[in-house]
Amino acid sequence: MIDTLSWITVFPEIVLLVLACVIALVDLGVKSPRRTATYVLTLLALALVAGLQALYAQGGATMYGFGNLTVSDAMGNWLKCFAALAMMVTLVYGRPYAAERDMLRGGEFFTLAMFSLLGMFVMISGNNFLVIYLGLELLTLSAYALVALRRDNATATEAAMKYFVLGALASGFLLYGLSMLYGATGSLEIGAVFKAVASGQIKHQVLIFGLVFIVAGLAFKLGAVPFHMWVPDVYQGAPTAVTLMIGGAPKLAAFAIVIRLLVEGLLPLAIDWQQMLTVLAIASLVIGNLSAIAQTNIKRMLAYSTIAQMGFVLLGLMAGVVGGSALPAANAYSSAMFYMVTYVLTTLASFGIILLLAREGFESEEIADFAGLNQRSPLYAGVMAVCLFSLAGIPPLVGFQAKLSVLQALVASGQSLYIALAVFAVLMSLVGAFYYIRVVKLMYFDEPITATTVSASADVRVVLSLNGALVLVLGIVPGALMTLCARAVVQMLGT
Repeated sequence: MIDTLSWITVFPEIVLLVLACVIALVDLGVKSPRRTATYVLTLLALALVAGLQALYAQGGATMYGFGNLTVSDAMGNWLKCFAALAMMVTLVYGRPYAAERDMLRGGEFFTLAMFSLLGMFVMISGNNFLVIYLGLELLTLSAYALVALRRDNATATEAAMKYFVLGALASGFLLYGLSMLYGATGSLEIGAVFKAVASGQIKHQVLIFGLVFIVAGLAFKLGAVPFHMWVPDVYQGAPTAVTLMIGGAPKLAAFAIVIRLLVEGLLPLAIDWQQMLTVLAIASLVIGNLSAIAQTNIKRMLAYSTIAQMGFVLLGLMAGVVGGSALPAANAYSSAMFYMVTYVLTTLASFGIILLLAREGFESEEIADFAGLNQRSPLYAGVMAVCLFSLAGIPPLVGFQAKLSVLQALVASGQSLYIALAVFAVLMSLVGAFYYIRVVKLMYFDEPITATTVSASADVRVVLSLNGALVLVLGIVPGALMTLCARAVVQMLGT
């Protein structure tokens, strides 16, 4: 008999699943080419689910359900709340673009978005290897379909094929690593795996063998070098609205499964996986930043920028255990969580501007398309400049605070290697600043290629303005979000 607590732990997921099915059925009767009714209902459903997750997070309780298959804790609930809000913003930005490219013939765009969000929720809630893997597959299968949604577009179809093949390979890596750990520990439950590994009675070589495959699978989901090659191809090839759907909310779910598997399950092996993350972080910072300089397509540039930004997240994750002591863990992991949340916030606005500049029959994907944007629309040029400066880590924007918190976690460790890595990360940020500032220079100092004014519907204008303002405001007063991340991570570590 399943107890009531089990149903309470997954209540928001059940609500999301039911509403996704209801909206898919309602959409069958919608005749509007822009799917207005479906759009409004989807936003209301996502707002309801985000509100539920925020209520759970405020409650602060850690609950386990279905025989420890699922967990509901503050960190997971906040990440799910932010993921739902990110998906709402993505749909607001993406609907005009999708409508102009005949992607709204049916309601698949909205239904698949809701099912991909459900996959993220399951990933974040997973307290068992199989549950995490099921969530991951639900997310990725929805993402493959979304990338291929423009069936008559050869580039999108090619991107979907690459994503599918490489995604299947990475899922295989992760599954193989999890099966190795299951074979070694005799359990699929994360808490039981932690106890078995901490007991020290399992052969270290077997654990490390499984760990290598798990880290490889996780690195693919984050887009870290050398598992990054899908990122620029899929970002460029997918319809821009779908690119934002892949580059935004799923990053929060990827962060959650890294924490669930490596921290909650394999913290006794931290000395081993931190060394792996060090290599991934250094490679991501170097290749991400240097490759971005050479790009002329802004979606490819932002894809390589994402790879470099994930390098910073990995730096935060690897400073949690120092010299066998887990005392710095709360500071390190909360800085990584803060970085990921603020990165997603900034990414939403920057891709929102790219979507806004795209017109029917014109994609606005080249960096040159941004020339003279300030003369055509000072507001949108301002929002884009704020996002680019934030990604570059220029104060007083939120990207600066995020980078500072990760660097502070590295320096606080007192280890010469971590301090050297902090210096290296700063130098790589200086390299990265070049390609961000180049776009700002184009927007403000070059002549516009076209005299077309930039117009947007009221919902897009309002959300984009709020999004840009948040990037600025959270940079000036980051305390509330930092405290929220710190409390959530402390509670997660405490259980």
